[in-house]
Amino acid sequence: MSKIFIITGTRKGIGKQLAEHYLSLGHFVAGCSRGKQSIEHSKYTHFILDVADEKMVMSMVRTVKKQYGHIDVLLNNAGIAAMNHMLTTPYQSAQKVFDTNFFGTFLFSREVSKVMMKQKSGRIVNYTTVAVALNLAGEAVYAASKAAIESFTRVSAKELGEFGIRVNAIGPTPVPTDLIRNIPKEKLEDLLDQQAIHRFGEFEDILNVIDFFIDKRSEFITGQVIYLGGVML
Repeated sequence: MSKIFIITGTRKGIGKQLAEHYLSLGHFVAGCSRGKQSIEHSKYTHFILDVADEKMVMSMVRTVKKQYGHIDVLLNNAGIAAMNHMLTTPYQSAQKVFDTNFFGTFLFSREVSKVMMKQKSGRIVNYTTVAVALNLAGEAVYAASKAAIESFTRVSAKELGEFGIRVNAIGPTPVPTDLIRNIPKEKLEDLLDQQAIHRFGEFEDILNVIDFFIDKRSEFITGQVIYLGGVML
């Protein structure tokens, strides 16, 4: 049976790959980004917006609900990476990281949950990072924005559990996409050395965990964070 997905950040990278994957399985996908769509498919709808813009997020979710009648899965994929020493991080840069990573996740989760609670069902997957578990130097603000998402995931899972909504989070290792293109090679190698499995992540690694989280057989799993690469708290 076809499901209705909302996936943020679908213009490129992992978000685009996830959208194309679920479209290939016959599902409907509503995606968004700050730029024009890069996916052409009869079951795909694109919205141009900033995920931290409350009015635009509310409008998108209302439109998707009106178009399809329900929303089954929310993947809060949109995010930006930042690698700066906290002493040299401008306030505006820190604010931008939190706006996209945390407040974007919060806004979409809040609005989509309003739809899901009436259905008494729904799955939300948030994105954190192994930088939280590893306390990576040079990523203080980025890791803090993702640590906020982890706390938000656990607490919202409790708040939404009574409505049949499950909330979990995935913490990928670096995946070769535009998100890490500007990170120095030696920094990435240092990160990989701290993993039990010494390699970059791949799309299939992320997809596997997301499919596990949203599978009907995982209805007893919520409030969990899974890190990839053998990284542990």
